[in-house]
Amino acid sequence: MCPKRARNQEPGSRGADVKRLSVLGSTGSIGAQTLDIVRLFPDRFDVRALTAGTNADLLIAQAREFLPECVVMGDAGRLKQVKQALEPLGIRVLAGREGLCEAAALDGVNTVVAALVGFAGLESVIAAVRAGKKVALANKETLVVAGQLVTHLLKAHKGTVVPVDSEHSAIFQCLAGEPANSVESLILTASGGPFRTRPAETFRDITKEEALAHPNWSMGTKITIDSATMMNKGLEVVEARWLFDIPANRISILVHPQSVVHSFVAFADGSAKAQLGLPDMRVPIQYALSYPERWPAPHERLDWSGTMHLHFEPPDRVKFPCLDLAYQALEAGGAAPAILNAANEQAVDLFLEEKIRFTDIPDTIDHALGSMPVQEHPKLEDLIACDAEARRVVQEHVRAIPI
Repeated sequence: MCPKRARNQEPGSRGADVKRLSVLGSTGSIGAQTLDIVRLFPDRFDVRALTAGTNADLLIAQAREFLPECVVMGDAGRLKQVKQALEPLGIRVLAGREGLCEAAALDGVNTVVAALVGFAGLESVIAAVRAGKKVALANKETLVVAGQLVTHLLKAHKGTVVPVDSEHSAIFQCLAGEPANSVESLILTASGGPFRTRPAETFRDITKEEALAHPNWSMGTKITIDSATMMNKGLEVVEARWLFDIPANRISILVHPQSVVHSFVAFADGSAKAQLGLPDMRVPIQYALSYPERWPAPHERLDWSGTMHLHFEPPDRVKFPCLDLAYQALEAGGAAPAILNAANEQAVDLFLEEKIRFTDIPDTIDHALGSMPVQEHPKLEDLIACDAEARRVVQEHVRAIPI
C-alpha cells in the first residue's frame, strides 16, 4: 500500500521533483494501471485528485489509499455515497464536468493523467492545457476531435503533452534527439485485433463477446471494440498527425500480430528506428510520467534467449473500412474528425447494446460523414455541438437498419 500524505502536509513539500498527479479516469484500465505505477514509486508521486464516472466503490477505495485533496464523481446518483464515505478524511468531493475541469487545473498539480475514454475527456484536457500542466495523454479522442485547437492552446499556455498510447509512446521515444527535418514517415503498428484472419463474409455474424476477446491487450470495452474494427488505428493516425506535426500521407499502418514492435519512425537517410516491448500498458504509462528519465521497474521483459519471429503485413482495408474513413476525415479537416469520432462512439455503444451488427459500425460512420456539413474552423463550442448532432444523426440512421 502506498504511504499516505498527511492531511496537513503542504503540496510539494516532499520535494520539487515529486510528480503531483490528477488522475482523470482513475477507475478505468489506464487510470488503475497509473496507480500501479504510483505504488511502485511511492516517494516520487503525490496523488492530488482522482475522478470516476460510475465506479463509486473503487473511487472510494482509491481515495482512502492515496488521500487526494479531491475526487470527482460523474454519476450524480452515487455522489452522496462518495461524500459520506470520504467526509471523515476531509477529502473534497466534486461532481460532473465542472468538477473534472477543476481537478484537471488544480493548483499544485504538475501532471495530469488524461485517462477518460472518448469525447468526455476533451474539456478536462483543455482545462489542463490552459493551466499549463504536463498532460500524460491516454485520451486520443481529444486530439482527434480538437487537434488544431489543442495545438494552439499548448503554444499559448506553454503546456506539454506526452503520449501514453503504446504506439505514440513508441514514436515519441524513437524521435528523441532526432531533428524534425530528418523524419521521413511514421509507421503505426496494429495487432489486427481478433478478426485479422476471419473471413469477411462472416463479419455480419460477429458477436459482442467475440469482438471483446482481444488476443494481446487488456483494455477497456470501447477501445477493444475499436481495435476489432481497426478504428482505433484510424483514430491513432489522426492523433499522430497533431502530436508529431506530420501530414497524413506520411503516416502509415502495418499489422503486427505479436504486438512486440510498438511503432517505427523512418528517416531521410533510409534508416528506421522501432521501440519494442511486451504488450504491457504500464510501460508507456510509466515513461509518460517519468519522462525524460527512465526509472528501473520490475515489468516483464522480452526473452531474447530464444528464437523470435516477428510478422508484418499490410492491413486489409476492405475488411476494415474504418481505416479509410479515418484518413478521409483527416483529409477533410475542420470538424470532420469530430463527426467521425462521435459517430464511432455512438455506433460502438449501439453494438455493445446489441442494437446493430458489427458491420453496421463503419456503415453508420460513413453515413454521418456523408450527411453532415463540415465546419472549417470550429471552436470548442462548435465541436461540442457537432458531437451532439453526429450522435443524433447516428441514432436516426440506426432506426432504419433492419436487425
